Amino acid sequence: MGLILNAAKCKLVAYSGLVVDNLLLRSCTHVQPCDATLLDAPLFLGKVLNDYLSERCSDLSRAVDRLCLVGAQDALILLRALFSAPRVQHLLRCSPSVDTCGPQTFDDLLKLALSRITNNTQSDSQWLQASLPVKFGGLGIRRVTSLALPAFLASAMSTRLLQDEILGGLQPLPDELMESLKYRWASSYGPLPSGQLASKQLSWDRPGLLVNSAAVEESQTSPFQCASLLAARATHSDDWLLALLITACGLWLDDEDVR
Repeated sequence: MGLILNAAKCKLVAYSGLVVDNLLLRSCTHVQPCDATLLDAPLFLGKVLNDYLSERCSDLSRAVDRLCLVGAQDALILLRALFSAPRVQHLLRCSPSVDTCGPQTFDDLLKLALSRITNNTQSDSQWLQASLPVKFGGLGIRRVTSLALPAFLASAMSTRLLQDEILGGLQPLPDELMESLKYRWASSYGPLPSGQLASKQLSWDRPGLLVNSAAVEESQTSPFQCASLLAARATHSDDWLLALLITACGLWLDDEDVR
C-alpha cells in the first residue's frame, strides 16, 4: 500500500517478556500495557491513569482560585460548563477510573468551588442536590464519582461490535473488569440495559439519578424545604443558568442573588 512507518513515532505496547523478532517493531518505543495511552486517555489501571486524574485535579484547583476573581454567576456557569465533569468525561469513558481516588478528589474540589463561588457552605444533602441535573432540581454540577461507572459501561457496550470486528471472529478472553462492573451496577439498580439502550450513557446514569433524587426528597424535613425543592424542579426554573450574561437586559445577577 506504500505505507511507511516512522519507528521513532510508533509505540509497541507489550509486556517486557515478549520476544519481538521483527526489526521494525523492535525499533519502536516499548511501552508497558499499564503505561499505554490512546488519544490522551490511559487504557489500564496504574500510575499513568492516576497521574492523568491528578493533573485534572490540579487544573480544577487552580481554576477554583481564579473563579473567585469574577462575578458569582459568571463563575458558576463556567464551573458547570467547563471545569466540572465535562473536563474529565473522556477519561471516565475511556479509562477504568471507577475505583481510583481521583474522582473523589475531583468531587471534593467541586464542592469547595461551589462553596467559595456562592459564599455558602453546603451540607451533604445540599451538595447532593446541587450535583443533580437541573431538571431534577440541581445545578447540573455532576459528581464525577457518580458518573464514572455509567460512563465507562456505556462506552464499553457501545463499542462492543467494533471490538468484535477488530478481533476478526476470534473468541475473546473473559473481561473480568467489565463483568465485575456490570455486577456492581446490577446489584444497585437491577437488570442491565440491553439493545440500543446499553450504548447510551443516560440508560446507565438515570437509575442512580433517581436514587439520589429520592434521597434529597427524604432529607427535606420542613414544608419550606419541600416547597423549595419543588420550585427548583419547576419548568424554566433553571433558565438563569442558561441565559446570556447581558447586564443591560437585566440578565446578570449580583453575587448575593446567586447565593
